Amino acid sequence: MYTDSEHRPVDGGGSSIVKEQALTDLDIDQQLLGLPGISLVLFTSVGCSGCRWAHQQLPGWQLPVDRLCWVDAGHNGGAVERYQVFHLPALFVVCEGQFFGQIQTRLTPSELTDAIHQALTRTPEDLP
Repeated sequence: MYTDSEHRPVDGGGSSIVKEQALTDLDIDQQLLGLPGISLVLFTSVGCSGCRWAHQQLPGWQLPVDRLCWVDAGHNGGAVERYQVFHLPALFVVCEGQFFGQIQTRLTPSELTDAIHQALTRTPEDLP
């Protein structure tokens, strides 16, 4: 089981549709390179109301991803810098260790699903 910066469990237990995992500066690269399937990487912060809303809502949505990977932007400045996060929440798609870039969309199930599918049509890059 993983915990976020507030020590809340984020392993996908309960009513979550997809698995959840917390990533940090220390393990983000290793984890994303080794995780199978599609990961939606979300940079959030405790002080961001949109981030809190995303934390509450996204785990229950039926998204075309295998897991949600949460990164606390306030405690992981190295990852924030490498991924060039300028606003929160910031969402990125990673599939089989390949980086498909940032998603910029409204956070609704249908629009997020469309944005994920669109991101997966891009030419993949190495992780930042």
